[in-house]
Amino acid sequence: MVMNKAIWAFVLSSVCAVASAGNHLSAAVPQQKGNDVDSSIVMQDVTVLGNRQKDLQMRSSVNTISIDRQFLQNNFAGSLMQTLSGIPGVKAMSIGSGQSKPTIRGLGFNRMVVTEDGIKHEGQQWGDDHGLEIDQFAIDRIEVTKGPAALLYGSDAIGGVISLYGNYIPTAKFQGSASLFMRSNNESVGLSARLQGAGDHFYWKASGTFIDYADYKVPTGSIQYYSYDIPLHDRRLRNTAGFERDGSMTLGYRSHNFHTELKLSDAYSKSGFFANAHGLEVRLSDIDYDRSRRDIDLPCQSVNHLRVMSHTVYEQGSLALEADLAYQNNHRKELSEPVSHGYMPVPPGSLEREFKKDTYTANLIARLSLGSRHTLTAGFNGEYQHNRRSGWGFIMPDFETASFGTYAFDRFTVRKDLILNAGVRYDHVRTSIHSYRDWFKTPVSATDSVFKERSEDLRRSFNSLTWSAGVNYSVGQWILKANVGKSFRVPIPKELGTDGVNYHIFRYEKGNPGLNPEESCQLDAGIHWGNDRVTVQFDPYLNYFPNYIYMNPTPDYYEGLQWYYYTQSRVIRCGFELQTDWKILPSLDAELKGEYLYAEQLSGEKKGYTLPFSTPWSADATLKYGFCRKKAGNEGFVALNLHVTGRQNRIVPPEKPTSGYYTINLNAGKDFAFGDRKLRLTLNAENLLNRKYYDHTSFYRLIDVPEPGRNVALMVTFEF
Repeated sequence: MVMNKAIWAFVLSSVCAVASAGNHLSAAVPQQKGNDVDSSIVMQDVTVLGNRQKDLQMRSSVNTISIDRQFLQNNFAGSLMQTLSGIPGVKAMSIGSGQSKPTIRGLGFNRMVVTEDGIKHEGQQWGDDHGLEIDQFAIDRIEVTKGPAALLYGSDAIGGVISLYGNYIPTAKFQGSASLFMRSNNESVGLSARLQGAGDHFYWKASGTFIDYADYKVPTGSIQYYSYDIPLHDRRLRNTAGFERDGSMTLGYRSHNFHTELKLSDAYSKSGFFANAHGLEVRLSDIDYDRSRRDIDLPCQSVNHLRVMSHTVYEQGSLALEADLAYQNNHRKELSEPVSHGYMPVPPGSLEREFKKDTYTANLIARLSLGSRHTLTAGFNGEYQHNRRSGWGFIMPDFETASFGTYAFDRFTVRKDLILNAGVRYDHVRTSIHSYRDWFKTPVSATDSVFKERSEDLRRSFNSLTWSAGVNYSVGQWILKANVGKSFRVPIPKELGTDGVNYHIFRYEKGNPGLNPEESCQLDAGIHWGNDRVTVQFDPYLNYFPNYIYMNPTPDYYEGLQWYYYTQSRVIRCGFELQTDWKILPSLDAELKGEYLYAEQLSGEKKGYTLPFSTPWSADATLKYGFCRKKAGNEGFVALNLHVTGRQNRIVPPEKPTSGYYTINLNAGKDFAFGDRKLRLTLNAENLLNRKYYDHTSFYRLIDVPEPGRNVALMVTFEF
C-alpha cells in the first residue's frame, strides 16, 4: 500500500531526527520552582519568536505551549476549549451551545488529562456529551503538553495534558476585574468578576461567573434523523439553551521560602439536550419546544462540581517540596420524559440517570538541584474514586477505583546547548465494579422472564512500568528535540461494564470486562528554526498501540439504535503539526499552521481501517495587524483568519465520510488605559460567511446536524 510506504518513510525520518537531536519529553515534567514553570513556546497577542523563545526552549526539555490570560481574552470564543482550538493539534468537540470537550492529536475523553492547579480534574469525562465543569474566567494561564505525559500524571495522560492555573498571587491591597460578554449565535450573555488583595503575608481571591444562553442556530432549515425529515423552528436546535453559575474563593499565606493556599470552587450548569436527537418521542410530546428559545425543557442535564484544594510549597536551599491535596464532588443528573423503550415499561419520574462521584487526590513532589547540571525530581500520586448511579436508565455501573504511582526524573545539562533527560514510573490501579440488574423484567422464553443483568461484579488490578528518555540540542538558529518512551492507560469502568442505550449519541453501547491496559510506544521529534522575523516549528510524532481500546461500530441495531461494543486492536498513529510565523513589518504578522493525522488498525475485525471519528487534516492562515503600538496600554489589533479542513474519506464502516470545508473568521481587540485602570474590548467573529459544514469528530453529524452558523462574540473587560 502507498500509505504503508508513507508510514515507513515517516518512521525513518523520525528516527534520523532522534539520532540528530530531539523533541517533546513525553514525561511532560515541567521544571518548576514553586509556582514558576518554564515553557518552550509562549502564545501572546503577537507571536514574536527569536532569541527569547530560543532561551525558553532550551530552559526546558518539555515542549509545552504556554498561554497567558491576555491570549484567552483576545481569542474568547465561547467555551474554554473552543478558545484553545486554534492551537495546532488541539481541537474542541462542541456539545450543544455552551460546552465542549478537548482533544489533543485526535485523543480525548480519558486519553488526555485536564488539571487545575496541579490537580487532575475528575468529572464524568467518559461521556461524549459531558463538558468540563470549569470556570474559564478564573484561569490565569494555561499550558498544553502535546503527546504522552504518563510519567508525571499516570493513566489517562497518554495523549497529552491541558494544565490550567489560577494561582496568580496578588501584590496590591485591592485589585480586580469585571467582564461583560455576549455571543450572537445563541444570544449568550454573561458577567464575570474577580476581586483580590494582599497584605504582608496573607492574600485572598474571589471570583464569580454567570452565563445564560438560548438555543443555538445552524445554517439549515431541517435535518434528517433515521429517514425522518425534521424541520427546525427559526433554524435553531430546539432545547439547547442553558445557563452556568461558577464561583471560587482562595485564602493564602506566603513568606520567603514557604507558600500555602486553600481554594474552594463550585461550578453549576444546566442545559437542554437537542430534543429531536433524544428519540422520536418529541413528535408525541406535550411539551411546546418552540414556545421559547431560552427555556430548558426535557430532556436536559444538570452538573454541579465542588472542589476543595490545598497547595503548599516549601523551599530550603537546593531542595523544594510541594504537596497538593484535593477533594472533588461531581453530581450529574440527566432527565427525560418517562417513555417506554423495548421491554421497559413507562418509568417512574423523569430522572433517567444520576451520577455522584467523589474523588480524593494527593500529590507529593520533591525537587533537588545537584549543582548546576543535575535536577532530580521524584513524586507520588494517589487517587480514590467512588461513583454511584441511580435513575431508570442504565449506561455505567457503580464503581470504586484506587490508584497510586511513584516516579523519578532526572534532567542533566551536559552543556548549555545540550540537555538530556530520563525518567521512570510505576503505577498500581485497582477497580471494583458492582453488579446491576434492570428494574423491569425481560422475556427469555415464551413462559419466563428475568431481571436482566447489565453489569456483573468485577475486580481488576493493573500494574504498569513506564519510562521516557529525551534530548534537547541547540546549534545556531536551530533547536532539535527528540523523545522516546512508553505510556499506558487503564480501562475505565465504562469500557469494562457499560451495557445500555445512550440516546444522546444515538447508539447502544456494550462494554468488555476482559480489556487489558492500553499501552503506547511513542516517538516524538521536533525541529525549530527561527530568527527575529521568521520562525518554523515542525513536530512529527509516531504512536504504536499493541492493544488500543475503542468503541467499534457495527451494522446491527438494538432497540432501534446502532450497536457499538468495546474491543482492542493493534493501531499505528502518526502525524505532525507545522507552524510558521513571519513578522512582515513591525505592525504586520502572518501565521500559517496546519496538522495531519494518520491512523490504521493493524489487527482485529476492522483491520486496515482507521479509527472511528478520526480527525481530518486542517490548516489555518492568519494575517494580523497591530495599531497604536507606540501608545503604551492603548494597543490594538485586527486579524483575519482562513480555516480549511480536508475531506475525511478514511472511516470505519458503517461510518460515513465527511466533506471538507473552509471558514473565514475575524478577531480584533483594543485596550484603553486610564492611569492604573484598563478597559479592553475584544471581538471574535466565526464563520463569517455562515457556511454549512460538518465536523467529523462531532456525534451530531450522525443525524445530519451541521456546526453552528455565523457567531460573533464580544467581550468588554475593565481591570482596576
